Amino acid sequence: MTETTKYTAMALIMKAMAHPTRLFILDKLNEKEHCVCELQELIGSDMSTVSRHLSVLRNAGIVDSRKHNNQVYYRLLCPCVLDVYQCMIQLRQEDKGLTK
Repeated sequence: MTETTKYTAMALIMKAMAHPTRLFILDKLNEKEHCVCELQELIGSDMSTVSRHLSVLRNAGIVDSRKHNNQVYYRLLCPCVLDVYQCMIQLRQEDKGLTK
């Protein structure tokens, strides 16, 4: 893998995470596997919007899906991706401290 390819792949993952709804989905998938209908209820959006967000996450290799009967279930492939999430929270808290 070339340097350019490596950084392009990392940018794809970061871009996929760069949406509040997708961060929320990742947070929920860190707790447990969820079907699309459960995520739709938690998010409060229509099915096509939730499916689009999940598609972005799946294409970036962050989540995976499996079909069971008529339901599609999603799971987080690598929970360490949320380490970035925790880092952002810490940065935000430190930012608040700097503005006082």
